[in-house]
Amino acid sequence: MRTAQQILADSAVIAVVGASRDPLKAAHGVPLQMQQYGWRIIPVNPTVDELFGARAYRTLADIPHPVDLVDVFRPAADAVQVVRDAVAIGAPAVWLQLGIVSAEARRIAEEAGIDYVEDRCLIVERAAANLTRLT
Repeated sequence: MRTAQQILADSAVIAVVGASRDPLKAAHGVPLQMQQYGWRIIPVNPTVDELFGARAYRTLADIPHPVDLVDVFRPAADAVQVVRDAVAIGAPAVWLQLGIVSAEARRIAEEAGIDYVEDRCLIVERAAANLTRLT
């Protein structure tokens, strides 16, 4: 299993499940900041067509290209299905944001052999490792 910082360093495309259009929510600010540091953000939200200047998709299965990381801004109860969906699309890693913990989601990820992070924030880990994808 890769560390959280290794996952970020190796990822270029991040699908954000639960991305929000509300600029006051972490589910908006975190992906926007990651985008500003050079990651390609793919919003997954069934109620919007576009976020962060990118097309939004209703589900992970609707994304027509591979993703390197599935970032989750959904309640822990929803994380189980999101991890199943991430496994189904062949995502190599899943990241549950700060405050989201699920033993069942972790078990599914481990059984599928994909990297799994929970209860940690992308932008905190990015800053701690001074990571950027900007050239």
